[in-house]
Amino acid sequence: MKDVVKQVKSSDFVTKCTEELKKIKEIKPMEWAAYAKTGSHKKNPPHNQDWWYVRASSLLRRIAIDGPVGVSRLRTFYGGKKERGHKPEKFRKAGGNAIRKILQQLESAGLVATQKEGKKGRILSEKGRRFVTKIIEETKR
Repeated sequence: MKDVVKQVKSSDFVTKCTEELKKIKEIKPMEWAAYAKTGSHKKNPPHNQDWWYVRASSLLRRIAIDGPVGVSRLRTFYGGKKERGHKPEKFRKAGGNAIRKILQQLESAGLVATQKEGKKGRILSEKGRRFVTKIIEETKR
């Protein structure tokens, strides 16, 4: 699945997937999403009104590429450098609540599943694989 996802530009995949995720009723922003920052390294909340769906699309892509992946590893991926005035910048992980809630919504929609045995983390379900391949085919056109 990893090679198939990387055939398409990430920005094209995310924009197309965002449109498709808006149609799924299980995936919707929480009430606090309009006011929350995505991590301690950010100064302001996201300016994009649809950032919840964009993050969900990006999470789907990350799960497809990285295989079984947990919230902690995703927090590290979405983290960034925090400005600290005159002091040197330091890396900070992204906030975990939004990532966790989006993963739970993707799981309730049937696109993502927890791994049965072996490694911990979430993987794409069969429905999720079909969803991702459908989006890849549409973006290639």
